[in-house]
Amino acid sequence: IRWQPMGVVAAIIPWNYPLLIASWKVAPALAAGCTVVLKPSELTPLTALELATIAETINLPPGVLNVVTGDGNTGSLLASHPKISKISFTGSTEVGSAVMKSVSRNIVPVSLELGGKSSAIVFDTENVDECVAGVMMGCFSNSGQICSATSRLLLHKHIHDDFIERLNHKTGKMKLGDPMEHTTTMGPLISKAHQIRVLEMIEKAKNEGAKVLIGGNKPLYMNNGWFIEPTIFHNVGRKMEIWNKEVFGPVLSITKFETEQEAIEIANDSEYGLATAIFSSDQEKLSRVGQQIDVGIVWENCNQSVMYELPWGGTKKSG
Repeated sequence: IRWQPMGVVAAIIPWNYPLLIASWKVAPALAAGCTVVLKPSELTPLTALELATIAETINLPPGVLNVVTGDGNTGSLLASHPKISKISFTGSTEVGSAVMKSVSRNIVPVSLELGGKSSAIVFDTENVDECVAGVMMGCFSNSGQICSATSRLLLHKHIHDDFIERLNHKTGKMKLGDPMEHTTTMGPLISKAHQIRVLEMIEKAKNEGAKVLIGGNKPLYMNNGWFIEPTIFHNVGRKMEIWNKEVFGPVLSITKFETEQEAIEIANDSEYGLATAIFSSDQEKLSRVGQQIDVGIVWENCNQSVMYELPWGGTKKSG
């Protein structure tokens, strides 16, 4: 067996966690002896450009790390370039599909980390408050702009009412504001266009019959920034758009289940398969259920934990 660099790697990254995801792609490619063309989102190019500046400062040879800015058309041109030997893309499922089509013309290997509609499953548990904190962290951190956000909450009927009461209480205490302020617990969305998209999905959910337990609007007291209140929907039907489509905002949808098998069936009833978070005091149940959920990442009694030694990815339309 002979190990050798693939050549020129195109790394196309999204606007959420731009420096982190750039590092995930650039570091292993350079370590393998490849050169990299890094294309950041047009909404967040500065961290990639700063990374290129740092590369110059440490005398990385010219042409080893290259940053190309631009919109989606730039990404498409990069993905279809005949000199590219490998594509690594993180972003939406729709754009990932377009990247695959562009790459197919040159038959170049591609790695895709795409969208998700992940679940959090809460069984009977002794640590309800810890579970509530885990659920909130999984859907509201980074204003819900996380590919692995556990925005579908499945609650066992025995803890359903108490859990919702505690969840509403703690969500109502969240403080929206400047992310640089230490008292802020949730910041704005990335742009006005994205804020409008999320609000439209919230309104559609209301019209389809989902019940708003808390939030569901722009905060009246926030005059600057593209903020949306942390929003929780109850009475959400499994055919509703808010239950099935990635929102990429601070919106949590709740349903109830009675049996373990029902929870597994509901969790798997999705075109995505990125992650799931399972909460239970029963270790055997955690292992048993986790093995039956068709996703790439399973968290047990925690949420959004990232182990850098392990791969990150999913199944189905999550890449």
